[in-house]
Amino acid sequence: MPRRFQGPPTSIVVIAVAVVQVVGTVFAAARQPDHRPLDVLAFALLLAGPAALSLRRRAPAATLPVAAAATILYLASGYPWGPVLLSLALATVFSAAAGRRWQTWTVAGACAAALVAFFLAKGDEGALIRAVAGTSWLAILVLLGEGARLRGERVAERRRQHETREQAARDEYRLALARDIHDVVAHSLSMINVRASVALHLGDRDPDQFRPALEAIKTASKESLDEVRQLLGVLRDDAPLRPAADPGLQRLPELADNARRAGLEVRLDQRIDRPLSAAVQEAAYRIVQEALTNVVRHSGASRAAVVLEAPADAGRLTGPDAGRLTLTVDDDGRGAAGAPEGTGVTGMRERAAALGGTVEFLPLEPGWRVRAVLPLAGTPGEEQR
Repeated sequence: MPRRFQGPPTSIVVIAVAVVQVVGTVFAAARQPDHRPLDVLAFALLLAGPAALSLRRRAPAATLPVAAAATILYLASGYPWGPVLLSLALATVFSAAAGRRWQTWTVAGACAAALVAFFLAKGDEGALIRAVAGTSWLAILVLLGEGARLRGERVAERRRQHETREQAARDEYRLALARDIHDVVAHSLSMINVRASVALHLGDRDPDQFRPALEAIKTASKESLDEVRQLLGVLRDDAPLRPAADPGLQRLPELADNARRAGLEVRLDQRIDRPLSAAVQEAAYRIVQEALTNVVRHSGASRAAVVLEAPADAGRLTGPDAGRLTLTVDDDGRGAAGAPEGTGVTGMRERAAALGGTVEFLPLEPGWRVRAVLPLAGTPGEEQR
């Protein structure tokens, strides 16, 4: 569907054109005594053109034909020359700008033919020049309208692309926030659930361990509430776009301690000899967090090993291997072969993919391995730390 050209307010256009055509023609008629004097029909035709412009939004198909008919009838009736062509010129531009190309060129051609016939009928020496000039001006007016139409379409396309980019950014932001909420809530509640089970078990068998277990539950729940409040603050738009303290690799020992309190023996080995961006650190932390959560909740494992490697000499490589962080989380549990992927596993894949990396899930004998590869150049311009 052709895009309708908006332009200035219709009422202002109609009033201005009517005043110019009527007043201008009255003054011009005083210098043309050889033409037919202005009468009621002349003023009606002078006002018909501006009236046709008032239809450019309600009935755009009628605007140009009515303005052209009024102008041609006025000139054919022998009335004085003047600014009567103004309404026809504007109607031509508006029609072309609104995308009514066939109608505009057809009416402009008919008007050009009428002008040529009118000037040639007079038979004077300058008739042909005036006919060519009038035809050229009609073509120029149509082209002006076409230019306005093309500009409007470009503006509309740029606006559409901008809105598409904004919508994509909002969708990506909501997806990232959903991953953060899942990682925080799922991990924290899982650890609290395991520790509560341990506390209930120790309450009868080892009362001395009951209080430390409850203190661990209290600490974990407080940390979870703090992180959830940060995320909810983002949703209310009264906090930064990202939580104030993004999780980094310096918090991995704390993550391992939480898993140990849940009864899992965790070995943490970090072989990182180069700075990592905040985005890579957060993705690595969340992947390890989700992997340990799954080990505690589902695998029945007793031991897990977390290894992160980012050698310094990787920075001298080129191509796809130009620096990467490799992390593995191994456990000795039952594994998860054939089990459907949950939201957490999908979140791990999405976090890695956002940086151009990958996540693999491989069976061991016994147990399971989570292996993630994160390119260190996946987030250009990020602050290194």
